[in-house]
Amino acid sequence: MTDALTLLKTRKSPKIFDLTGPGPSPAEIDEMLTIASRVPDHGKLAPWRFIVFEGEARARAGEAIASVFLADHPDAGADHIALERGRLMQAPLVIAVVSKAGPHAKIPEWEQTLSGAAACTLLGLAAHALGYAATWLTQWYSYDARVRAALGLSQSERIVGFVHVGTLARPQEDRPRPALADIVTRF
Repeated sequence: MTDALTLLKTRKSPKIFDLTGPGPSPAEIDEMLTIASRVPDHGKLAPWRFIVFEGEARARAGEAIASVFLADHPDAGADHIALERGRLMQAPLVIAVVSKAGPHAKIPEWEQTLSGAAACTLLGLAAHALGYAATWLTQWYSYDARVRAALGLSQSERIVGFVHVGTLARPQEDRPRPALADIVTRF
C-alpha cells in the first residue's frame, strides 16, 4: 500500500515544454487506457472515449488547430501560427479524452462528464506509475466546434482534456498545495 500512496503523493503536472521522448510503448499505452477506463461509471455507460495522437498524427491535428486559428485571426504572425500548429507536438504522446455524455433517464449528464474527468486523472496516474510524466490541458481548441469536428468528434461530443505524456526533460519543482485547513470543513 505504501507504494500506491507514494505514487499518489508524488504525481504532478509538469509544463508540457518539459516533456520529451521516449514516450510509452504501444503495450504501455494500452495499459494506460485500460487503467483509465476503470473509472466510476454509473450505469456502465462508458460515456467517454479516447483519441490517441502520436507520431505524425500530432502534426495533422496541429494543422487542423492552426487552420481554425488562422480563419479567426487572419492577421496573426508566423510565430503565433507556429505555436498553434505545435499544440500537440511537445510530448511524444497526447491522448484526448472525449465525453460522450448525453441525456439518460437515470444518470445526469454532469455525472457522465465527471466520469470522463476521472479518466483523465487515471491516465495521468497510470503514466506516472509507468515512469512517465503527464499533463492534462484543455486550451481554446478543446472548446471550438470546428476543431472538434476536424478531430473526428460528433456534434454532441466534447473534449474533457488532452493528456500529454512523455519523459521529463528536467526535474520539476512541486507547486504549493492548499493547506487542509483552507479546503476542509466538517459537517
